[in-house]
Amino acid sequence: MNFGGLDLAYPTFEEAMFVVVPVPYDLTSTYQSGSRKGPSAILDASGHMELYDEELCRETYLTGIYTQPSLEPDARGPAEMMISVRQAVTEVLSYDKIPVILGGEHSISFGAAQAMKDKYPEISVLQLDAHADLRNYYQCSPYGHASVARRISEICPLVQAGIRSMSAEEATFLSDGRVKSFSADFILEEPLSWEKICGHLHGDVYITIDIDVLDPSIMPATGTPEPGGLLWKDLLRLVTPPSRGREGAFSYK
Repeated sequence: MNFGGLDLAYPTFEEAMFVVVPVPYDLTSTYQSGSRKGPSAILDASGHMELYDEELCRETYLTGIYTQPSLEPDARGPAEMMISVRQAVTEVLSYDKIPVILGGEHSISFGAAQAMKDKYPEISVLQLDAHADLRNYYQCSPYGHASVARRISEICPLVQAGIRSMSAEEATFLSDGRVKSFSADFILEEPLSWEKICGHLHGDVYITIDIDVLDPSIMPATGTPEPGGLLWKDLLRLVTPPSRGREGAFSYK
């Protein structure tokens, strides 16, 4: 199953700029399971979309998108799974490709961030999420979905956006300012929120998106839905330049 329903013969791994790494894993999910089915659902749905990008005014798939076979889940535990993810992403990066990891639960992002840090030492991470995910341990594990941001913050600068749920432990951790955290309300109410959020990022940036950053009114298919989330265009404003600079293209102001 190839992203975009592209012919399996195009492109080859060598020709591609982007490499999709499906990771169907949700061993540490604690509310509603099923995110392991996410990669296959995304790949299936991608075959029904237009390949022309009306925002960039081009067929972006021509840059080359290669889809790897799904990474085998490691049932021994999240620590072992992080090693597998790190190794898989490291291999993609060794060929100077851009990895696109499809989960699965959010815990897998730590393995990806480790690999990115190895390749790009000055990297920072933008986390788009409803939850802070900053617990040191959750259910006796430091590598579950509720601790992934804490682990990432230990290896590189972390900026959060869309947050609207956290524990007292996480609020205390945030109070020292090491992690910059912005609420969903800030994004929805502040016209230049994207500028203030992205101003805390530097160097190369790895973006990790937990789908529950979106409001459950438009994205109910998540294991941990939270009301008061972002809408689609709110999310795009955080990952899109403020102006396309081309006539007929979209502009976010």
